[in-house]
Amino acid sequence: MPEKVVIIGSGPAGWSAAIYAARANLNPVVVEGTIREDVQMVPLGQLAYTTEVENYPGFPFGNIRAFVESAVDKDRHYNLPPIPNHPKEKRKRNSLGDIAPHYAVQGVELMELMKQQAINFETRIISDDVVDIDVSSGIKKVLLKNGEPIETHTIIIATGARANWLGLESEEEYKNKGVSACAVCDGALPVFYGKPLAVVGGGDSAVEEATYLANLKGAQKVYMIVRRDEFRASKIMAERAINHPKIEVMWNSVVEEVVGDGDLVNGIKLKSTKDGSILDLEVGGMFVAIGHTPNTDFLSGKLDMNDAGYLLWTKPFRTNTSAQGVYAAGDVADDYYRQAITSAGTGCMAALDVERYLAEEGIE
Repeated sequence: MPEKVVIIGSGPAGWSAAIYAARANLNPVVVEGTIREDVQMVPLGQLAYTTEVENYPGFPFGNIRAFVESAVDKDRHYNLPPIPNHPKEKRKRNSLGDIAPHYAVQGVELMELMKQQAINFETRIISDDVVDIDVSSGIKKVLLKNGEPIETHTIIIATGARANWLGLESEEEYKNKGVSACAVCDGALPVFYGKPLAVVGGGDSAVEEATYLANLKGAQKVYMIVRRDEFRASKIMAERAINHPKIEVMWNSVVEEVVGDGDLVNGIKLKSTKDGSILDLEVGGMFVAIGHTPNTDFLSGKLDMNDAGYLLWTKPFRTNTSAQGVYAAGDVADDYYRQAITSAGTGCMAALDVERYLAEEGIE
């Protein structure tokens, strides 16, 4: 018997969709992916690769780890990261005299909480990778790498998008140690406060990231690392960067190496694209803003996408795709906001769209 809904993806959009679908008695199945180097979609989504998440509502500073450990099944505690010594931490003693840690919720913690909430409503989880879908008929098929195909009336695609990186070994070494692909997500963290920062890229997104960082309280200086002698950004955005008193553009430059002390970034080496000369630049963080790639390779030719490969919503303010009964949520259909909270919101929307579709079709 076909499932009512299969959700592909296990980031904020996927788990939010699962929670809403499960509470509507749709008995959802989530295909969460696997941890392998050759796959795009990873369990718990890209947010699980971040450290502090200070901008997701409902998680102010406090003894968050105690709550996480009490809420998440013990057999998944191994996945929780060490508690960081947060710069804002005051180490105040509680009423029992114990010193309670104060820090922002970690990416993995937040995702494990979302997963647990879906599990509590009896969401079924398959740890496998989706290699293809068949949406040519009313009963759709989700084809797995290692398991049997799943038949379903509806599909929610929440596979997300991955940041494009420079591909440097030193960049990989310092990810989440001063190297980030999202200034809006991470730029306000105390580790970057009062330090000169670098943004790599010359498009509109890079200018937005640099401007955001330069306008933060305590911002010192932001270097924009641009490969060419001009921006790819629109004229108005380029002028915004050039005229900002705290932004300095390093033209004709590429990052040769990220430098650090083993724990945090403290500089980058720039190579001139004109003469190959090397410049050492002291920075306390590097933000890579050279675009994102949606995880839609397995959907090629199946659903309408834009030129960058993001799934298109075919109805205003609805999550419908070009195939009936197939919906898209999160960053896989969002090339603009790309935030955890917006992803969670569209996951909710997709589940509600599925519920209404099934009701209209008389599927119980």
